[in-house]
Amino acid sequence: MKRFTLAAYAALLAVVTAAPVVAADLPLPFKAAPTAAFNWTGFYAGVNGGYGWGKSNWTVSGTGATTGDFDTTGAMVGGTVGYNLQMSQFVVGFEGDIDASWVKGTDATACCQTANDWFATARARLGYAMDRWMPFVTGGAAFGDVKMTTAAGSETATRIGWTAGAGLEYAFMGAWSAKIEYLYADLGNASCSVATCGAATDVSFKANIVRGGIDYHF
Repeated sequence: MKRFTLAAYAALLAVVTAAPVVAADLPLPFKAAPTAAFNWTGFYAGVNGGYGWGKSNWTVSGTGATTGDFDTTGAMVGGTVGYNLQMSQFVVGFEGDIDASWVKGTDATACCQTANDWFATARARLGYAMDRWMPFVTGGAAFGDVKMTTAAGSETATRIGWTAGAGLEYAFMGAWSAKIEYLYADLGNASCSVATCGAATDVSFKANIVRGGIDYHF
């Protein structure tokens, strides 16, 4: 009887000792599967929309006579394409976009209006990936039209300037991401002719832009 009891105790001890080893070897249904970090590398495309506000100034060439700065405001909406390359946690990329724009403003004293009907950028981006979150800085070329209107008529000039800013992007639902960004843009001076402005006039266009976007990553 004693031998039987000792054998039973030994068997029980062996089972208890082996249990942790067996549990460690159980298949994945008994363990939490690791989650892979999001990788930002690849092409993407999407839509964006937001609001712009800034200043315009009309200055008669060679005289210094000026309207002074007056406000321009309006909405913007358009499309975006780009490419990212992630290296460790740093993400470098290139992004281009083009928007329809309703940014405009009028100087009541001089009865002149500055408007922007379309706006585009071609920019480099540098981000820092924190899994699905990515803050970034950006800068490059800005393109757009400057429409100048007076009582005598209107004319439009296409301008190339510069832009710089920063933003934050978040990846969600697999291949989708959402972002918000701020850009400062300067399209320099457009030239308004004597026929429209009464004298050769330089017209500036500067804007602050805040917009959000949704992108799909291929």
